[in-house]
Amino acid sequence: MSFGVVMLCHTALDRAAQVARHWAANGCPVVIHLDRRVPEAQRAALAAALSDLPDVRFSARVPCEWGTFSLVQATNIAATQLLASFPQVGHVLLASGACLPIRPVAELQAHLGAHPDTDFIESVTTADVGWTIGGLNKERFTLRFPFSWKKQRRLFDRYVVLQRRLGVQRRIPAGLVPHLGSQWWCLTRRSLQAILSHPDRPRLDRYFRRVWIPDESYFQTLVRQVSTRIESRSLTLCKFDFQGRPHVFYDDHLHLLRQSDAFVARKIWPQADLLYRTFLTELPERRAAPNPAKIDRLFAKAVERRTRGRPGLFMQSRFPTRARGGNRAAATYGVFQGFAQLFPDFHPWLARATGARVHGHLFAPDRVEFAENERVFTGGLSNSAALRDYNPGSFLTNLVWNTRGETQCFQFGPADVQDVTRFIAGDSNARVFIISGAFAVPLWRSARPAAAVRAEAARLQKIEADLIARLDHPEAKANVRIWSLAEFVENPAEPLMQLLDDLNPRGSHRDVDLPPMIPLLGFGAFLQDLRNQGMHPVLMGDFPIDFGSKSAPSPLLRLK
Repeated sequence: MSFGVVMLCHTALDRAAQVARHWAANGCPVVIHLDRRVPEAQRAALAAALSDLPDVRFSARVPCEWGTFSLVQATNIAATQLLASFPQVGHVLLASGACLPIRPVAELQAHLGAHPDTDFIESVTTADVGWTIGGLNKERFTLRFPFSWKKQRRLFDRYVVLQRRLGVQRRIPAGLVPHLGSQWWCLTRRSLQAILSHPDRPRLDRYFRRVWIPDESYFQTLVRQVSTRIESRSLTLCKFDFQGRPHVFYDDHLHLLRQSDAFVARKIWPQADLLYRTFLTELPERRAAPNPAKIDRLFAKAVERRTRGRPGLFMQSRFPTRARGGNRAAATYGVFQGFAQLFPDFHPWLARATGARVHGHLFAPDRVEFAENERVFTGGLSNSAALRDYNPGSFLTNLVWNTRGETQCFQFGPADVQDVTRFIAGDSNARVFIISGAFAVPLWRSARPAAAVRAEAARLQKIEADLIARLDHPEAKANVRIWSLAEFVENPAEPLMQLLDDLNPRGSHRDVDLPPMIPLLGFGAFLQDLRNQGMHPVLMGDFPIDFGSKSAPSPLLRLK
């Protein structure tokens, strides 16, 4: 079973012609939509360059503008023609003229052949996870956007403010649950045909015409009504920076793209001759499952370097505000998030390894979990949550002051009272260690279905993401180490050695054994189930779906 490609093109038509020829040469029919604003001479040149390929067609043209329904309209026109002209097509891949296949087409054909009933499209509910950039999440579905964001920015902003002030809201059509996701998808013929021939499509199209950036929500929303199986991920590597702008790949990103297991990459610089020359020739087979998130950590580090710079480096484009004030606590203390979820015996192990006093969740909602379950701790501190929450920062200050000479450590998590996080972030004596995404492990171990825990997982992820953002603020002073869950389980010995060295630099930890870690076989599948239910688990990193299926990590490793 073959797949077809819909290409949306408006610039760099010579590169678009190269890619279209590559698709067609490998048995994939192509329908190109060319922006109507492209001059006729350029359209004629593109058509002439591809005239020898019977499986490359051109659709009717509409003028396209970013953030408007015209992109959806162009996609619908081209997709309709593709389905009508090529009945053998089983999947339809949406690509742009700046997309480049980075794996052999035969591998993508084999992958889709192995999943004939699966729609590969990122589809995330706005109610569960607010991951959009630009200040408009659910409002993009409830306000009207008649003005162009790029050409009429002042009118756009003023009209949004006016609608908010007047309390004007559009009614979302009955039965429609807004979803968001990447524009670049690969849908089955059945699902795409069902969307294009939807009996209520005229009314739905009228609604989406006034939705902001509908190409990121139209198919992502409607596919939930027609699909029998959704893999909420894209087969296209498409990354955005901290401002919501797409990353552009250049020739020096060749090694980076080779590390990715995605089938297609976007957005490629038109003058990247090395990339086009390399990936449009015969490539060695990799046989790896598609996983565009594999290189997320590299992008995260790039964003960190871009936004935070390097210590001591000041320039016109990056001049951070100097933090004011000194230490807030009297001594160093440790804050651990996510470790107890992976290591049942983490408390006694940490106490033995560091000689510190290890508490439970000092900021649990119902009570203060002092070490040894004490009701009154040193200095007359009560385990009453009400007394603690009167001033959480002072509570922690008193705890550290009253135990000077003994390092204090405690557990913290997204289920705890979060009022103390501002204090911790601003304290240079705080040593914060976080395994991001570990909050999902207890939800998985509860054996409840993903649909039942989706809302709770999204809530905890939002809280943890807010904490990480606060700790990552330029004015934060805490000493922070963060590992994604996927990164941590690859090699738990190194992070544990780091935290021991941070808490007790003069100690010798060479002969310390790791605590036994719970087996995580099946956790990756649980995360994928959350994605398929419309939740977008991002803090866990690129956790493999089949983790532990071949060789489970040893429960007892020695730090060498």
